[in-house]
Amino acid sequence: MSDMITADLVDLDLSADTKEAAARALAERMAALGRVTDLEGFLADVAAREAQMPTGLDGGIGIPHCRSEHVTEPTLAFGRSAAGVDFGAADGPADLIFLIAAPAGADDAHLTILSSLARQLMNAEFTTALRSAGDAAAAAALIRGEEPAGADAGAGDRDGAGDGDGDGDGDGAGAEGGSEAGSVGGQDSVAVPAAASAGTATVGSDETPRPAEPARPFRIVAVTSCPTGIAHTYMAAESLENAGREEGVEVVVETQGSAGFTRLDPAVIAAADGVILAHDVAVREKDRFAGKPTVDTGVKAAINRPSELIGEVRDKAARGEATAAAADGPAGSGAATPVERGGESGEGYGTKLRKWLMSGVSYMVPFVAAGGLLIALGFAIGGYEINKAPSVMDHFTWTQADSWAALLFQIGGVAFAFLVPVLAGYIAYGMADRPGLVPGFVGGSIALTINAGFLGGLAAGLISGAVVLAIQRVPIPKALRGIMPVVVIPLVSAAVVGFLMFVVIGKPIASAQKGMTDWLNGLSGANAVLLGALLGLMMCFDLGGPVNKVAYTFATAGIAVASPSDSAMKIMAAVMAAGMVPPLAMALATTVRGRLFNAAERENGKAAWVLGASFISEGAIPFAAADPLRVIPSSMVGGAITGALSMAFGATLRAPHGGVFVVPLIGNPLLYLVAIAAGVCVTTALVIVLKGLRKPVAGTSAQGPGGGADPSAPTPGAKQPVAA
Repeated sequence: MSDMITADLVDLDLSADTKEAAARALAERMAALGRVTDLEGFLADVAAREAQMPTGLDGGIGIPHCRSEHVTEPTLAFGRSAAGVDFGAADGPADLIFLIAAPAGADDAHLTILSSLARQLMNAEFTTALRSAGDAAAAAALIRGEEPAGADAGAGDRDGAGDGDGDGDGDGAGAEGGSEAGSVGGQDSVAVPAAASAGTATVGSDETPRPAEPARPFRIVAVTSCPTGIAHTYMAAESLENAGREEGVEVVVETQGSAGFTRLDPAVIAAADGVILAHDVAVREKDRFAGKPTVDTGVKAAINRPSELIGEVRDKAARGEATAAAADGPAGSGAATPVERGGESGEGYGTKLRKWLMSGVSYMVPFVAAGGLLIALGFAIGGYEINKAPSVMDHFTWTQADSWAALLFQIGGVAFAFLVPVLAGYIAYGMADRPGLVPGFVGGSIALTINAGFLGGLAAGLISGAVVLAIQRVPIPKALRGIMPVVVIPLVSAAVVGFLMFVVIGKPIASAQKGMTDWLNGLSGANAVLLGALLGLMMCFDLGGPVNKVAYTFATAGIAVASPSDSAMKIMAAVMAAGMVPPLAMALATTVRGRLFNAAERENGKAAWVLGASFISEGAIPFAAADPLRVIPSSMVGGAITGALSMAFGATLRAPHGGVFVVPLIGNPLLYLVAIAAGVCVTTALVIVLKGLRKPVAGTSAQGPGGGADPSAPTPGAKQPVAA
């Protein structure tokens, strides 16, 4: 770590009072040494990572970190604050602040070193030594490991003698002191507690026979992972291992971090009595832990309350609770298993429902884009009569453009046919993991068969997930658990869902779908304009988030048929037009009034031109995150105007994506572009006016184009929203 931190990267008198100011002060030291090439760009990356999850930890530690293309080499800066800085930890402000900067393509060796530091932060002796360090050079040396904390504590443990395990491994992690780095970046092992050392120590002398073998300790295997995979992943591992030693429990951790991961030995998993999954991203190869009592939680829970998690696992094991099958999730416990969930257990039903629905939508969108654009290309080449062309299986001529158009159209039609089954299947997957796929896909296909459409797919997905979760709660003898995931659950759940869809709820849903379609086809005049305005508001509310996706899915469901109605194509046109407004407006605003934006925002504005033109609403997220009260309402007003005008002009769109690149496929293209331009101009004007009315923030360190304080910089300490 000698090249990662020097005395120049240490500030023992950090005077910042907000996490943004603290990150800037430490980042400026990195920039002064040439390790950060674009200060504002790097700080934007740090803020984006912070928005995912606060980086404050109990014990007075703040560890902001990110990967960034603006970093030239892995770098660590350290600051010590007398007053403390709030990084979102439950126990209050942090006085020890570590800013970790990793290049976008950092190699495994450097990331392993950074993860080793993250583990050391779980050692109280290490943090105590940092708090008492007298100068920057001493603090840097301590962090580099040249003056390890607890050097005189447990000294006898360094040679392996007297550490309780008798392995002579010299790992410096004896029962009494020293920090344990473990096998960072790979499979992490933990010092076996004294109770686990049966057979390696004797009572009295070597000749004294042991009256009885001690009881085998409780064994836990764990997986830790976080979005960045640099800090929290390894700190959670260290925290669990430390707690395990204190509780007399064997804990072996697999860290799925940026430096890769080494799978736990299958024999270790088989011998384990329980499992802890502490993660904010999906656990890789989760089915390895099937059949074990499992606690599934966020990574910060393992850092802040490891003893509680160990206690939960032991309680579940005592009650005989276990996952029913591979990747089934914790059956019997009633715990939800949404896909790639990042929240703590105990989240509300509304939050879970949103995650389940978004799981289905996220898997459906690629089918929408691929199928819709292929159909659009077919129309572009062969005209709108191409939908009546015979099957290319029966008639295809290599030299005829119409044959190629028919081929593209028919491939796109096949892709579109998957929309409802995929939606239903992955909603069920979000609820119950892989066992939900079979009933979900079956229910979605039935929804298509009975003309229940998009609404039928939603219902089928939710019912399928609920049926699987109900089956998993039924106590099953161990002898039958092996056939549950491949025979019993698919058979029973598909039969139940099929019965409900065909006989009970299918017809009412199909009637509701037909009624909604007829209502859309009958929209005209003021009603159509109001619908366009509403869809425009939704598209610009969270810029790619759940509300945006609801509007987008509503539109794409209408055109996901061989011959969509005119109203459905108008809705699709309005949705795409409104979604283009926010990024294009931000790009225009940074062009005409650049002084209202900082350097990073002006740079983002250049990219927003392309993103907006391509119908990627997320291009406006950096602006909304920095100034939500001005950017989001302005975007919603412009989006509503564009959606309303698009409907009023009667613009139609057969393709579900593409932005300006599919304008030739748009009905009334000139007026359609006018609608987009009107919304962009309105949003731009509102943003400029609102930002212009704001007074400059006193003391801000953000720099405007002239080198002075930038009035558009976020107020220090202001809460930043999570990017959707």
